[in-house]
Amino acid sequence: MVQLDEQLQMLKDLTDAKGIPGNEREPREVMKRYIEPFADSIGYDGLGSLIAEKKGDPEGPRVLVAGHLDEVGFMISKIDDKGFLSFQTVGGWWSQVMLAQRVTIVTRDGREITGVIGSKPPHILSADARKKPVDIKEMFIDIGASSKEEAMEWGVRPGDMVAPYFEFTVMNNPDYLLAKAWDNRIGCAIAIDVLRKLKDEKHPNTVFSAGAVQEEIGLRGARTVAAKVKPDIGFAVDVGIAGDTPGVSSKEASGKMGKGPQIVLFDASMVSHKGLRDLVVDTAEEQGIPYQFETIPGGGTDAGSIHLANEGVPSLAICIPTRYIHSHAAMLHKQDYEHAVQLIVEVIKKLDRETVDRLTFE
Repeated sequence: MVQLDEQLQMLKDLTDAKGIPGNEREPREVMKRYIEPFADSIGYDGLGSLIAEKKGDPEGPRVLVAGHLDEVGFMISKIDDKGFLSFQTVGGWWSQVMLAQRVTIVTRDGREITGVIGSKPPHILSADARKKPVDIKEMFIDIGASSKEEAMEWGVRPGDMVAPYFEFTVMNNPDYLLAKAWDNRIGCAIAIDVLRKLKDEKHPNTVFSAGAVQEEIGLRGARTVAAKVKPDIGFAVDVGIAGDTPGVSSKEASGKMGKGPQIVLFDASMVSHKGLRDLVVDTAEEQGIPYQFETIPGGGTDAGSIHLANEGVPSLAICIPTRYIHSHAAMLHKQDYEHAVQLIVEVIKKLDRETVDRLTFE
């Protein structure tokens, strides 16, 4: 087994934590444990998002760096008489990545029950039916219960969270990391490490690193975080699409793992702020930090909520190119994460009041 250093242990703890939208307590506690040594204070919004504050110049602007705590998962909707569980997807799922995958049901009292996603076996389907993907509504979760009563004796109830199960894995190339919930525990890790890097640095602003809730069902926590923080500048840190696998053309997705963080030009939730984007690009080039441009017409990030907060907030999404998101196992490159932290820290050092006031109208 690979011996994990402090950085990898943090990434393992964050991704191992189970937290679908509306059930983010466990990853919030992990994030709090890791970020608290570098924060002047820890606060929360009314939905349960975590907000860590690092004070700099009190007359300077307020800068928000937001990852989101939640991961895609499921919720138990019904227990049938034989003990099988019906479920509702929470967040976006593609049916073809779900069948025969292991999951963990978390009961009200915190008990963890192992299950597997099942369906009617292909051996009894017609030839035509076997050629078609199984519809999600035809799937169920098998926890090995013999009856509804037995499942309920174990503490299982409708409304319980179901999280994907996967073991954090360092690949043969140690820069390649495989885990569940990179979307978006890697954003939480970046938010933590931004404060870590600023611990003994002067910065002309106040920085808020947040773990927002409920991003996967509508960018909700970022809206309440921004209402509480009232930022002058907003960064969403999330995952992007890595288009470097077989069958994906550069026209479909141009991002590549290991080639630097992605600066999102536009997505379904916002057009990036031109002045802030130019500052980030200029900083990357000055510091020799690799970066890529990205467009995500079919998805959004928490920047979509942040930029509309209050009277409007110049915002930008910075993403880590990631393979196989919204599945049980996703893969990213450790150096992309480290370069994202470095880039955001260097930009924060430039965000004094004069610069921010100038950016607003660029």
